[in-house]
Amino acid sequence: MPVCDICCEELSSEAEMRTHILLSHMENMMVCPFCSLSGVSYDELSFHINTAHTEKDYQDTNVTMVNSGQKNDCITKSTSNINATNKCKASHHLLPQVNGTATQITGTSISQGPSTSRKCSPPAAATVNGAIKLVRTTQTPSNDNRRMSEDGHQKSKQKRLSSPIKEGCFPCPMCNLVYSDCFALQEHVEIHLQEQGTGPDVKTSTEKSATSNGRAGGMCYECPMCSLSCSSSSSLQEHVELHLEYSSASASGHSPGDLTLARKLQEEEEQNWREVQTRREAEDFKKLQKQFGLDNSGGYRKQMERNLDRAVSRGQMLPADFHRKRAEMLESLASGVDDGRSKTSGIMEALYRYYQRDASDCAHVWLCAETDHYSSSEGDKGWGCGYRNFQMLLSSLHRMEQYKLLPVSVPSIPRVQALMEEAWAQGADPQGASHFNHRLQGTRAWIGATEIYAVLTSLSVKARIVDFHKPTGPGETHPRLFEWVKKYFTHSTSRGARLPPKVVQTTLPPVYLQHQGHSRSIIGVEEKANGNLCLLFFDPGVAPGEMKKVLSQDTVATMVRRMRKYTGGLKHKQYQVVIVEGVLTAEEKQSRILNSRTLRAEKIP
Repeated sequence: MPVCDICCEELSSEAEMRTHILLSHMENMMVCPFCSLSGVSYDELSFHINTAHTEKDYQDTNVTMVNSGQKNDCITKSTSNINATNKCKASHHLLPQVNGTATQITGTSISQGPSTSRKCSPPAAATVNGAIKLVRTTQTPSNDNRRMSEDGHQKSKQKRLSSPIKEGCFPCPMCNLVYSDCFALQEHVEIHLQEQGTGPDVKTSTEKSATSNGRAGGMCYECPMCSLSCSSSSSLQEHVELHLEYSSASASGHSPGDLTLARKLQEEEEQNWREVQTRREAEDFKKLQKQFGLDNSGGYRKQMERNLDRAVSRGQMLPADFHRKRAEMLESLASGVDDGRSKTSGIMEALYRYYQRDASDCAHVWLCAETDHYSSSEGDKGWGCGYRNFQMLLSSLHRMEQYKLLPVSVPSIPRVQALMEEAWAQGADPQGASHFNHRLQGTRAWIGATEIYAVLTSLSVKARIVDFHKPTGPGETHPRLFEWVKKYFTHSTSRGARLPPKVVQTTLPPVYLQHQGHSRSIIGVEEKANGNLCLLFFDPGVAPGEMKKVLSQDTVATMVRRMRKYTGGLKHKQYQVVIVEGVLTAEEKQSRILNSRTLRAEKIP
């Protein structure tokens, strides 16, 4: 007589057995007799019981199995339905048969043919004509030990994954573990799937299902949650993850539509953030272009005209003066010669007289050759320091016999920009030309040491760049720079002189000094009685009216204090100097232009 493997109810025929299973177990809610698992399908419950509840669970229920020859009777020592169910569930080697097709859930099975075996009887196997024959599955002791070892290994993995405080709401469909985190449950189910696919002795339900469906032409993997067959293990894993994601959304009270909306909002927020970053970078780049005069806002002429208009509108200049200065500016631009309105001459001679007369705290003073000071004007204020220092250098070279090849007059700033473009056209400093897009005229672009070197080379002047690329003293100072400048001015005067005079005006041109954001000209060096050094500077930022105070004996001392810089006053990270050392031949000029494709400065230290 057939007996139900779930509830151990005896039925009179196979037809009644199938009806009983359908009505009592498959359509109604499935409840595990050993734990609180419920709400799963019949196949999921069978799979869960066989994998989650071991032999020890069956022994704890005080179940005994009695073999009565052709028929097995279930005898329990307890009167509860739960023990009866546990007793009958002890049969975990039966092969179920539904409509002539074998369906297996990791060893737990339901037989819809004539069931004649229980715990003590050999398992049943399906034949072609639907009959049942007994197959001996007696396991050897070695197989028992191996299975027990695998069960222990599986339990240890599950124990490591399970939370010590089981207050979650996500039950595993394959065992009796319950998780509070859906992601931990997902990892746990993946371990189940991996163990099913790699078990050495026990075939999993997916493998057996694939074997039974071998006639379809490939491996099939059955989902343990909805019995859907997948063609590969990776597809099965993705399918199970969808189940878990849906369960997580349902448990948290959010529908899949809510999750989709949340993802969409997050993507929009990220897109808005990227757009804000792009706009901010563009604005910063425009500010940088404006700072360095590369924003196409006009050059010397436009800035001069704007400043003159502003002065008239504020009442600081009469209209007649506006037209006069504008005419002078246009005349200067047309001739290419500086108008001289920002020039101050005679300063070096006045400094020489001052040090001979009043510099009692100085042991030695070295001054450069006669040099005019050029201040920034309304047309180049804020960006023209490099051009003004170049004008100072040219004003000194014009007074020396060996540099007669240079233009007679000091060029205006637009003309200096044209000279630099001509140097680039000759092939000098191609990297610098590319940086400025081969254009300086009509811009307010800043220039530095490399541009000064390139234009001097194009004028056949021998120049050299020295790079003081890092501090060499305490407090981010540059004492090596001061020593180098002293050596530059004393090298030509120390030969043949046993005791140099206190004040020496050399025949050397000034030194072009460049640092971040500004440039100046070094016109001398002082050596104090205690051995300390300080440099003397011409700064283009000082107005002509202030520089003329050097020419007066009453105010020269004040201006000298402003021109001095001790080691503590130069604390930029890097300084570059450009010095002039003579005239180039045609061959030397061509060689330097070719070598300027990769400019290499002399580094100290």
